[in-house]
Amino acid sequence: MRTVLISGAGVAGPTLAYWLARAGLRPTVVERVNGQRSSGNPVDVRGPALPVVERMGVVDALRAAATQATGIRFVDSDGRLSRRMSMPATRSAAGTPEIEVPRADLARILCAVARDDAEFVYDDTVTRLDQDPGGVDVTFERGPARRFDLVVGADGLHSAVRRLAFGPERDFVRHLGVYVATTPLGEPPEDPHDVLLHNTPGRLVAMHPVRGKAGVAFIFRHPTVPGFDHRNLAQHRRILAEVYAGEHGWRVPELLARAQRADDLYFDAVSKVVLPSWSVGRVVLLGDAAASVSLFGDGSSMAVAGARTLAATLAEGDHVAAFRRYEAEHRPRTNARGRGAGFVAAMLIPKTRAGILTRNAAARLLPTGR
Repeated sequence: MRTVLISGAGVAGPTLAYWLARAGLRPTVVERVNGQRSSGNPVDVRGPALPVVERMGVVDALRAAATQATGIRFVDSDGRLSRRMSMPATRSAAGTPEIEVPRADLARILCAVARDDAEFVYDDTVTRLDQDPGGVDVTFERGPARRFDLVVGADGLHSAVRRLAFGPERDFVRHLGVYVATTPLGEPPEDPHDVLLHNTPGRLVAMHPVRGKAGVAFIFRHPTVPGFDHRNLAQHRRILAEVYAGEHGWRVPELLARAQRADDLYFDAVSKVVLPSWSVGRVVLLGDAAASVSLFGDGSSMAVAGARTLAATLAEGDHVAAFRRYEAEHRPRTNARGRGAGFVAAMLIPKTRAGILTRNAAARLLPTGR
């Protein structure tokens, strides 16, 4: 077992490639996007991911790219701000504090540190997998077919590898009744250190500082949209316009109009991936492809930690035993994070005005930080 194809150059993929190369394997990373992903949504590097990035030597680079957001304020319809609440922070055993960083920067830093020891192929994707006892024949959309000892699907919630090896997405992805849209504003934030949250029942508009620039997020409760396509920008704009029609508080009409014009608009359903097993034969899933609650909390941290766990088990040899140990160790982590999704949703997007008032009152018990 020497060659490993990794589908996805986001967070999990390059982390896995880095550690596989150090175990003596030959990783190839294939990425559908032509070049590095552009999504700048802030994500957290914390918990079990911190010792991994420490050992990869990228903590300084992550700190340089960090958002610097340390507090939260609620904004009412007239633009009045609540008192500031500090974001609680954890540290690794070595003392490294958790780091919030735009996802694109996290992926860029991880790819850069893995690039010298792994092959990266952009603007291509896997279209067919044919397994036999000795390996996997892989057909690509653009490049010639190749054979690998193992294939890893690290290609996110809408994983092509999962669809090809396990079955259609509808069999494993459960919509959680929430959608999210984000886009950069390209202007300074109202506060360089505070995230601003404006709620109406079942809806949230948030402004997030990202290194001197602001990003905006629209997060809202909504039943499954028939025919939803995560790549259909026109559909996304239409849904946003319908959901936020009649919202006139704070800066919502202005921010909505700007999101409607944005080309760099990320939009997707918040979903959970439910699989009885993360591997089939010589194919295994990693990150959001295996176990996703695709908005709340620790997705990127779980991807980094899971990649390190998978690489460590594969370094010991037999892939069947390695896949079993990887899942036994990492699945409990992802299950624990997934169980908290309902609580986080209740805090971010209360369903009623009474719920918003209760949430705000509870938040006053948090430390102010100033």
